[in-house]
Amino acid sequence: MDEHERRTDPHELDPEVPTFARRTLLRVTAIGAAGAGVTTAGALAGPPLARRGLLSPDGIFSAAGTALGDTVFYLEAFPTSPLILEPFTDRLPIPRALAPEPDSAYKGWTDPPGPGNGQQNSMRNERHQMWPNMVGSPDPIVYKIELLVRGHSFTSSKVLPIDKNGRPAKSFDATGKVYAAGQVRTLPMSTIYGFNGTFPGPMINAEYGKPVLVRFVNNLHENPFELDRQDFGSPDWSFLTHLHNAHTAPESDGNPHYSRTAGPYANGYLPGAWVDNLYLNWPAGGDDTEKQSFFWFHDHRMDQTGSNVYKGMVGLYPIYDPKNGMDMGDERQGLRLPGVRHDHADGSFDVDYDIPLAFYDTRLDDGVTTHKDIHDIEGDFPEAKNPAKHPEWWGKTFFKHFPNHGFVGDIFTVNGTAYPVMEVKRRKYRLRFLDASIARIYDFQLMSSTQGPRSAVSLGYTGDDLQGQYRIPDGQQCMKFTQIASDGGLLPFPIERDNFELWPAKRREVIVDFSRYQDGTPTTKGDVVYLTNVMRMPDGRMWSNSLRSTPDPAYKVPVLKFVIGDVAEDNSVVPQQMRPLPPLPPNWKSMMDNRLVFEVKRGSLGGEVEWLVNGQAFTPESVARSLKNPAGKTPLAIQKKGSFNLWEIRNGGGGWVHPFHLHMEEHRTVMRGGKDVSLKADPGHPEDMSREDLVALDPGESVIVYRGFRDFVGPYVAHCHNLAHEDHAMMFGWAISP
Repeated sequence: MDEHERRTDPHELDPEVPTFARRTLLRVTAIGAAGAGVTTAGALAGPPLARRGLLSPDGIFSAAGTALGDTVFYLEAFPTSPLILEPFTDRLPIPRALAPEPDSAYKGWTDPPGPGNGQQNSMRNERHQMWPNMVGSPDPIVYKIELLVRGHSFTSSKVLPIDKNGRPAKSFDATGKVYAAGQVRTLPMSTIYGFNGTFPGPMINAEYGKPVLVRFVNNLHENPFELDRQDFGSPDWSFLTHLHNAHTAPESDGNPHYSRTAGPYANGYLPGAWVDNLYLNWPAGGDDTEKQSFFWFHDHRMDQTGSNVYKGMVGLYPIYDPKNGMDMGDERQGLRLPGVRHDHADGSFDVDYDIPLAFYDTRLDDGVTTHKDIHDIEGDFPEAKNPAKHPEWWGKTFFKHFPNHGFVGDIFTVNGTAYPVMEVKRRKYRLRFLDASIARIYDFQLMSSTQGPRSAVSLGYTGDDLQGQYRIPDGQQCMKFTQIASDGGLLPFPIERDNFELWPAKRREVIVDFSRYQDGTPTTKGDVVYLTNVMRMPDGRMWSNSLRSTPDPAYKVPVLKFVIGDVAEDNSVVPQQMRPLPPLPPNWKSMMDNRLVFEVKRGSLGGEVEWLVNGQAFTPESVARSLKNPAGKTPLAIQKKGSFNLWEIRNGGGGWVHPFHLHMEEHRTVMRGGKDVSLKADPGHPEDMSREDLVALDPGESVIVYRGFRDFVGPYVAHCHNLAHEDHAMMFGWAISP
């Protein structure tokens, strides 16, 4: 591969491939849709619009644009996944820690890692901005992770193909054979692009004070099992890995603002390329109160983050704090959080009773739904010959990159397995929750059920109400969560929760005591507890029902089955105090007039065909400019190294919620909906009293956060983590200057 190929988008090399940008295409398409007419405002007004944010300042227009998109732009068509007939029989996969590379191995690589010029990637044009010795740390522990094309099975259960009304439907196989309605089938494996070929990918158990360097190698051009790649995933097989939300220099951050202007000079790293991402495992400013506890890594390739994440590019990265034994996976010391640590000879370690749970919803192809995507107009997947039906992909993952109402699945998985079961001992566990879904928000409770799960089909549900596949109609809350951490690490003190929401990319850590129920009654061996989602979210716009907004008592979808086992030794406790928050400056309100203001909103042409920040699409070569702030200024999003500032993130309406992610440092929420929440959190968002890396924006809401910009310089991004929004311009570049 020559230098020209490395530094150029592949589409620019082929004169046969259309060169107009996706965002240009979307604008042109929107103009056509807008010309078709708009539903009258009077037909749309009413209390339901206010509840869903459609009567925000752009109000009636938002509602009209929504109706336009619903009825004119194009019809949404999604398959109904086959019904899993034996849920809660597959064991929950619990990842084990990845082993690091031995010194003798990586030091013998042709291009070994190091701090010198040209040692950061295979283009040999970058170096690490800060090597560990600059913060008093030892050389990094080295890992190697390959991007591989592999197969993945979501369930070993037999399945029954059904249609959108829940009726038995015909099905197909890769040869074109047709199976009659009512015939029970075994699912084929779906094709994934996986870190080391698994979904989720490997787990790195990290520690503060022990830096990690991961060499990511792109082998997606190899397809040894000749798997059908289908019609989603980065069409040029490039990748860009982001450790969400590590305190990391830009060259290791995995963000498109950097990748388009340095390093690969492209949307991502192409097949055959490698990059060394250096994670210092060192808190911002060297401040212990800035330490975190649970990262994850995922793809961040420009315009294809959603498709690559959905195709499997997800990995886990718990991070422990060994200082004074505070949180090192050993329940006999420090905070004594649940965990029994086992150190291995290869330098890795695992922690029993400390369980990561990655949630992900998917849809499986029914073979009769037409694949029709905005990307098909651009010719991203010419071999698919879309628009077309694909009976050969029956039972494999289905993805629509740019759906009008966002993308949600109808099968819920945990750690890559649909409706798994986990045997737990009668003791306390630390559960680390991650929402790795494209758009779905969950609201979790722990429930008991006498009758057990019943299929939504058998209960008479159809259409969107088939999502989740199973219900526990008699489900009742039986246990509580004790929340100990959020996105930004350990809380100052634990919070007892009946339920909690989990938004895309967010993490929540809880302690669950499986030895007793919430009324104090002891559990017994063989008892069953279901982790249950009670948030009904029929599309990617927002929930229709949740516990804090029009709850639906009939919507109780069991996601994970816990079976109580034997008693086990338990030296853990629920600490009364954990990690103090970094202090807010006493004069933070004096900074309000000069805050930076960013509004996230769909494009003005209606139909929700484009997603913007401050009315502008993401341009990776530049930094964004703030809307006019109370001081009358519109500053560029460039912050001085070592500075702190207030940023306001506004939801521009349209009835959408936005999980908005800010790279590089966590923030403290100080204002929500015009109210000071620095001392007392909003009841709907109790984690506002913690540190977070993602702003949960309810419809029409404004949030002001206080954040720092320390230790590194260079380009970063902020974006919506509804990945269809991120991939269609709802992202902005910002930078730290020396």
